[in-house]
Amino acid sequence: MEAGLIKQAVADIAAESDPSLKSLKLASLCTSLWSERGVDLVVVGGSAIELLTEGAYASGDLDMCHVTGATLPIRDRQQVMGQLGAEGGPRNWKVAGMYFDLLGPAESFARTPYRQIQGPYGLVLVMKPEDLLVERVLVSTYPRPNATARACARELAGVALSGDVPMNWEELLRVASLPEYRNVEECQTLVREVANELKVKNPLDSD
Repeated sequence: MEAGLIKQAVADIAAESDPSLKSLKLASLCTSLWSERGVDLVVVGGSAIELLTEGAYASGDLDMCHVTGATLPIRDRQQVMGQLGAEGGPRNWKVAGMYFDLLGPAESFARTPYRQIQGPYGLVLVMKPEDLLVERVLVSTYPRPNATARACARELAGVALSGDVPMNWEELLRVASLPEYRNVEECQTLVREVANELKVKNPLDSD
């Protein structure tokens, strides 16, 4: 991407007042720049849930991982983020008035595909909702109750139960049963709770 276009994009992101749209724009720009180096990025954690729920949950920053095998060299990280006029590094920056974290390789156990959202500067990959929900439920429970993580999980469960975000519930249970999580019961409890509040059928109900 040419320097002039990058400068325009950063100015556009800095001027954006909608937090979720700001995140999407920055994710789109970072994805585009890194793809030029053969690296695919994916939005993860609360940032991913913010995009999937269209802002119903607000994370306040942008977290991305990469889906390539190798660790991204520190110098490459600083060079790419330097194109955006970012401050900080080598994993955390402030760019266009927003905090951006570029973490390590993406941890995904679900067999479903990454979700895709079209951004203004290119396509954005978003972590699989099955992974996201199981992870947020775990964080909401261990090592101690976490109200923020629980609210995040509830928002994602709500949009999934409403049909706004496709969720493979069988795959969710498979992921939750893996040694990495072992939280099937906790996931079932949260989904049942949200389904009852929404007065919709619980997809995890065996009846």
